[in-house]
Amino acid sequence: MSKRKQTKIDKVQHLLRRPSGASLEALCKATGWQPHSVRAALSGLRKKGVTIERRTSDKPNGPSTYHLAAGTGEAS
Repeated sequence: MSKRKQTKIDKVQHLLRRPSGASLEALCKATGWQPHSVRAALSGLRKKGVTIERRTSDKPNGPSTYHLAAGTGEAS
């Protein structure tokens, strides 16, 4: 049996699962999407019940990072 092909949403969830999370720029680079498309995908995941946290940077003008909240399952 073949393994299911990894979709771009799967890539987004994988990046959000990392301890460091993912910046909007990293998500754009990984998917090839524009920023508004990445934000729309994050909204879609939220609608499916995935809890995504946005954390601001400690550095002035640093990028925010997005993280899957603890105990959050995957969207189907």
